[in-house]
Amino acid sequence: MCSVPTWGLVATIKAPARDILNFAAHHLDLGAHRVHVYLDAPEPEAEAALAAHPKCRVTLCDNAYWQRRRRKGRPEAHQPRQSINATHCLNRRPDVDWLAHIDVDEFLWPETPLPCQLAALPDDVLSARVRPIEALAPDPHDPPPEGTPWFKSCARLKGVRAEETAAIYPTFGAHLNGGFLSHVAGKVFVRTGVPGVSLRIHNAFRGKEMDDSPPELTETRLCHFHAHDWEDWRARLRYRHAIGAYRPEIKPAGKGGLPIHDLLAKIEAEGGEPALRAFFTEVCTATPALRARLKVHGHLHAIALDLDAKRARHFSDAR
Repeated sequence: MCSVPTWGLVATIKAPARDILNFAAHHLDLGAHRVHVYLDAPEPEAEAALAAHPKCRVTLCDNAYWQRRRRKGRPEAHQPRQSINATHCLNRRPDVDWLAHIDVDEFLWPETPLPCQLAALPDDVLSARVRPIEALAPDPHDPPPEGTPWFKSCARLKGVRAEETAAIYPTFGAHLNGGFLSHVAGKVFVRTGVPGVSLRIHNAFRGKEMDDSPPELTETRLCHFHAHDWEDWRARLRYRHAIGAYRPEIKPAGKGGLPIHDLLAKIEAEGGEPALRAFFTEVCTATPALRARLKVHGHLHAIALDLDAKRARHFSDAR
């Protein structure tokens, strides 16, 4: 048996109540001691359900909240709002030994108990990284088993990752880091109670210095639902292309590749909607061909999160 440090989450969320409660319920089911939710927009049903749960803490980030947090009020971009809220939680009363900063579409999936993984870290470790796996959209012609979506991973070593990505995604792999549309950096757990620490989206900082070499929790994955299906991805594309995951400042995956902002603009300019759909099919859809290529390299995963059952278990009064 390991010693039992407590762990919890902080997330800034703008989403429907069902998604918010799925996120909280999944992590409560894993044993989270606290789930801190900062509501980026009002969601009364979720707010009430979270407030009623003894292990959840909910904060509505309205104008009054932002006036208390900073002189200039609410930041326009969501990224600084996330970082400010996570740091506020970390330095206030997180009520846990380790705090992870993740998003509503991300779900921790440990292979062994998280407290044991965290207890095994040396005392001088400030943060520990969890690497993501990215959900694949179901193939309408070959759907996965009921309630068991497919996920893809990528190699941790950059050289191996580049070679495998080129083989798995023959048309677009040169422009994609690991074949992912979102981050490959993952998210971090940070040790609480350490003075002068702040959180960003993917890293912890001590003062102005980033904790740039955290150990990895190799027995935990971060299941990331970046795109549920073609319609969901297409509906979010404009926002992500302007200020989100595909914004102009995102760097190219490697030498000779286009930044994803430029890649998607080029695909649409040259081929319109059919070309975007072909891109989504090769990169994001769990076709038999893509699953076969991922499986060859050990990057295909089927994970049943069973979110409806968990939501019913922890928030029985919510819809």
